[in-house]
Amino acid sequence: MAQIPDTLIPGIGPYSDEWLPVGMRSRFVDKVNGLRVHVLETGYETPNRPVLLLLHGFPELAYSWRKVMVPLAEAGYHVLAPDLRGYGRTTGWSSDYDTDLTPFRMLNKVRDAIGLISAFGYRYVDAV
Repeated sequence: MAQIPDTLIPGIGPYSDEWLPVGMRSRFVDKVNGLRVHVLETGYETPNRPVLLLLHGFPELAYSWRKVMVPLAEAGYHVLAPDLRGYGRTTGWSSDYDTDLTPFRMLNKVRDAIGLISAFGYRYVDAV
């Protein structure tokens, strides 16, 4: 399958701080089911701190959650909002016109979410 190299997409890095609320971070998590997943994050990974995974709908981005993420972190959560497969700054999927769409099936999206949570060292989330 063809992949779009990150070097061919201008601005593929994380969001700059000027675009994000204070306390929010933008970063990438590599090797999540073959993807480089872009994640917006508030709060921190600390023992016994619950995690919230916020998944956007169609046609949205992780950025859609920016107004609720900081208040949720202030309430005691580690909050993660990824750009899902095929959206935003997440890369690693084929964008060819005639590509097989099997990777975009719901089961694979669930696998992506579980892989991301696992990459952060969590075994469960409090809410999705």
